[in-house]
Amino acid sequence: MFFSIDPSNGVAIYEQIVRQVKFAIAEGTLCPGQLLPSVRLLSQQLAINPNTIARAYLQLQADEVIQTLRGRGLAVCAGATERCREIRRTLIAQRLRSVLSEALHGGLKAAEIREIVRTELQLLAETVNTISADPEAAVPP
Repeated sequence: MFFSIDPSNGVAIYEQIVRQVKFAIAEGTLCPGQLLPSVRLLSQQLAINPNTIARAYLQLQADEVIQTLRGRGLAVCAGATERCREIRRTLIAQRLRSVLSEALHGGLKAAEIREIVRTELQLLAETVNTISADPEAAVPP
């Protein structure tokens, strides 16, 4: 699984991990029953304090996205895919609403905003690594 952690983006590192796991589940990169990397392994791979990984995993358990399999580790819960799809959609919609509201308050017209969004999405689709193995999945029409 691919993680992209940015300590300077204003979102807590544990929350970035939580979001990325939920997005991976929503996209089908992580499937129900699939095991997640251990706290120790993931902390080594990401060069992050194990307590940060443990906190993310605790949050995912509290959100009923992952569960403990006795003697095996942590696995994606049955039914987590739909729940994560809704969480992803809600989170992105809230963030977009905030940006669009700022743009409208700043005096931009809807057509200008659409053009900015189209241009930026096109640029990002060429440079941003996605969870999916299909790079064309994020390219706008």
